[in-house]
Amino acid sequence: MQTLGCSPRLISLLNVSPLHLKLRAFSSSSSSSSSDYANQSRGGLPRFFSETLPPYKGGVVRVKGDEFWHMTKVLRLGINDRVELFNGKGGLVEGRIEKIDRIGVDFEALENPKLVSPQNTQWHIFAAFSTLKGGRADWLVEKCTELGASSVTPLLTERSQSISENRVDRLQRVILAAAKQCQRLHEMSLKPPIGVDELLPVVAQSRLSFVAVAEATPVFNTLSSLRKEQTGVIIIGPEGDFSEKELKSITEAGAIATGLGPHRLRVETAAMALLSTLMLWSDSQETVSS
Repeated sequence: MQTLGCSPRLISLLNVSPLHLKLRAFSSSSSSSSSDYANQSRGGLPRFFSETLPPYKGGVVRVKGDEFWHMTKVLRLGINDRVELFNGKGGLVEGRIEKIDRIGVDFEALENPKLVSPQNTQWHIFAAFSTLKGGRADWLVEKCTELGASSVTPLLTERSQSISENRVDRLQRVILAAAKQCQRLHEMSLKPPIGVDELLPVVAQSRLSFVAVAEATPVFNTLSSLRKEQTGVIIIGPEGDFSEKELKSITEAGAIATGLGPHRLRVETAAMALLSTLMLWSDSQETVSS
């Protein structure tokens, strides 16, 4: 695996304005514009995660656990302070702290909740990162969340054969923290590990699949003949790379072998290089077509 060299095409992509996501309300009686979402996504109010949101203005939900601790002990928020809740599925609502006790807070909605529908390409990453040590897997998952990947799936290969359940629990916490930090409303999914054989049907059904391969056609040359799709697949091999048999089966299933430059890259670096490039490319395609 290899690095991504800077090119005029990359520079032009970096100047593309980010996509604005369209908003629609949970109830048909309220609506929001993309500029409203842009303001919400930039923040201004402290934002916390809750699986359950109030269904309407004036509704109340209970916030407990880590989010309660962060709200009251870290940020020292009190009664009547305004905050936002999001559910990781595009739901967002502004409200106030109505009540605080020893185990939680009551949150009252000051508006009807909004639901944000993602409009850009949903990139699904399959990466063989179970052998990464020293926080490198945490970094990979954190940056995939920040860049906007839809999901990350640990890929089991001949050179990356298992991942512990304890590590999966830790990665889930990393994803939530990263989603809050980057003001992301759709939480990235961490899928159960799969082997190469289980990956092949996914590749075969996808219209847009890429696998990072040393000395393959450079990524921008590959993209010049393609068009944006609603979903896409990114495949990153383990340290030591795929075996010849694994790589052959992946490309025969339909994945496009994609080069990332002249140097050998670590798993997490290759994942970031390819995901960043494809996110910018898909955003530029949306901008051109809109």
